[in-house]
Amino acid sequence: MRQRGRRKTRITGQEIRDRWMITYADLITLLLIFFVILYAMSSLDGAKYGIVTDSLSQSFHSGNSVLDGGNGVLDSSQGKTPTAESGASGQSAGNGTGARSGEGSNGSAEPSARELAFKEQEARLGELMGVIKKYVQDNNLGDQIFVEDKPQGIAITLSDRFLFDVGDAALKAPSLPALRKLSGLFGGIGAVISIEGHTDNTPVLSSAYKDNWELSGARALSVLRFFLEKQGLNPKEFQYAGYADTRPAADNSTETGRQKNRRVEIIVLRQLQEE
Repeated sequence: MRQRGRRKTRITGQEIRDRWMITYADLITLLLIFFVILYAMSSLDGAKYGIVTDSLSQSFHSGNSVLDGGNGVLDSSQGKTPTAESGASGQSAGNGTGARSGEGSNGSAEPSARELAFKEQEARLGELMGVIKKYVQDNNLGDQIFVEDKPQGIAITLSDRFLFDVGDAALKAPSLPALRKLSGLFGGIGAVISIEGHTDNTPVLSSAYKDNWELSGARALSVLRFFLEKQGLNPKEFQYAGYADTRPAADNSTETGRQKNRRVEIIVLRQLQEE
């Protein structure tokens, strides 16, 4: 009888020592639920957010918890982990932006006002690019003006030979019709326009400018002043900068490359102005 009692005590002690595994499994499962919910909430959608939060609430308020003397989440009859996973699969089944096809970012059937404004601006930028390309082609300016759709916006690159004399920042008369054409297209486009001057790495020979920084900035400023003072455009829609030779478009070791680097870029930025 004494031996039987000892054996029973030994088995009970073993069970007590092994209960940490149940607690550990409970913790790992809760962490899994937590990270699945983080993934599901990475692209916020109003309706799906409610489903995920309800699932989380059920996971923490129902089931047979170890703290209550139960066997842990794994033995819960509520099936918390599958619930959270179903919330995640519903999220990833979207179109990658957290909204169903035809929905706005707020989960509604209609796009938001900002989304509509952005789409309208994209349409204007596309139209702007087409008009400029046609103007360049019709006026045989393909070797002087280059138009490109970049991630930051529509970039219009003008060669320094087209705009200025060597070492000078005063606009040449033959370039003015093209600048007038651009100014007519910029009016009311609803975007910030950045005018950026660039040079090659050859030292400035003109005594009017100390170095390429001054020359590139002065050239960008000349184009800006033409748009504001001669064409009456809104100064709030413009910014300018001179970058000297720090952002080359080609290799400065050749004359062809240096010529490509001497330029003024007018970039219609992809961003909406704050009201």
